[in-house]
Amino acid sequence: MGRENVSFDENSVFVVTGGAGFIGSNLCEAILELGCKVRCLDNLSTGKRANVDMFMSNPNYTFIEGDIRDLDTCLRTTDGADYVLNQAAWGSVPRSIEMPLLYEEINIRGTLNMMEASRRNNVKKFVYASSSSVYGDEPTLPKAEGREGNLLSPYALTKRADEEYAKLYTRLYGLDTYGLRYFNVFGRRQDPDGAYAAVIPKFIKMLLHDQVPTINGDGRQSRDFTYIENVIEANLKACLAPHEAAGEAFNIAYGGREYLIDIYYGLTKALGKDIEPNFGPDRAGDIKHSNADISKAKKLLGYDPEYSFEDGIKLAIEWYKENLG
Repeated sequence: MGRENVSFDENSVFVVTGGAGFIGSNLCEAILELGCKVRCLDNLSTGKRANVDMFMSNPNYTFIEGDIRDLDTCLRTTDGADYVLNQAAWGSVPRSIEMPLLYEEINIRGTLNMMEASRRNNVKKFVYASSSSVYGDEPTLPKAEGREGNLLSPYALTKRADEEYAKLYTRLYGLDTYGLRYFNVFGRRQDPDGAYAAVIPKFIKMLLHDQVPTINGDGRQSRDFTYIENVIEANLKACLAPHEAAGEAFNIAYGGREYLIDIYYGLTKALGKDIEPNFGPDRAGDIKHSNADISKAKKLLGYDPEYSFEDGIKLAIEWYKENLG
């Protein structure tokens, strides 16, 4: 279960793009714990220097400050690498609606640069972050691969385009690509600040500081919130997946469903706060409900998520109390 039995040759070289970010830095940490070498590529536009500095004393860790929009940088970074975990992207549905051109540049062209560099440098496996947003307005629950609706944001479009390119790179060039459709990932080191911050760290930080959070909509929207450890497991297992599973995209979640309003009151209880939230308008481009069918990832990747929402939220609350309290 989980990632306990995952192992790699200690001479393996991993490239983690976006390695100074929330998911990327957790992946770097997990790979270093396995005794392998990590090259972290990040331009620090959304990643944090603190997420780099914490590993700099490890001889297996190399930080490359650079941009996936530059093909030469991608070629240099992947030279001699075995596995690429491409996490570099700009997130946030609302921000993508405001800045569609920038999202095309980073999330499509940048990912394509990394794919091309991986192909030229004979990388064994190219694993990349996709998103549950590719399901768009398809209302059926649980969300299953192959049953996608109309896209609702430029962000969702960039992730769908990445999946199509990845499929082609497997078919045309023999590069083993694996797309991971993340469902609302949360956990340690997720940034609570900024206009586009994810809801769980934002709520926790505001409640810790006795501020009143705003819930977009009525709070009755539901999400398949997924603890970071499950995402680490999925990335590592994708690196060990068979060629037959390449060119595919997979739902990466726990397979549960939590309502935002329930999460909010659960957090107030856990933190000992009696604060009623404000309610704001629905966010443009947001879907109402999300819940993943993870059977494909279980079957083809051996994905077996260990951390339920309840397990993960306890760990997340502890981490934020220690680091923000």
